[in-house]
Amino acid sequence: MTLEKNHANCKLAINLMLDDDWDGSHKIVQEINYNVAQWIHAVLHKIEGDVSNSKYWYSRSSLANYDDFEIPNDELLHILQYINDLTPSK
Repeated sequence: MTLEKNHANCKLAINLMLDDDWDGSHKIVQEINYNVAQWIHAVLHKIEGDVSNSKYWYSRSSLANYDDFEIPNDELLHILQYINDLTPSK
């Protein structure tokens, strides 16, 4: 999968979660082998309350830690901005 496609799918996953579609978001990120998707995956399990699984995905992503953000939706918005900063302007 291209980096551009990874970014598009990660943005979609974030937007689904912000619309309270945990399952839809999870289906997307669990199929992407990319550190940003793993970070989103970590946040999803934080939202779910599965601390050990969440910490596992944070360690896989190497982009953040479980305790870096108190509010998961704020973290998702931060990830969205992170993706936008990685994406070159056209």
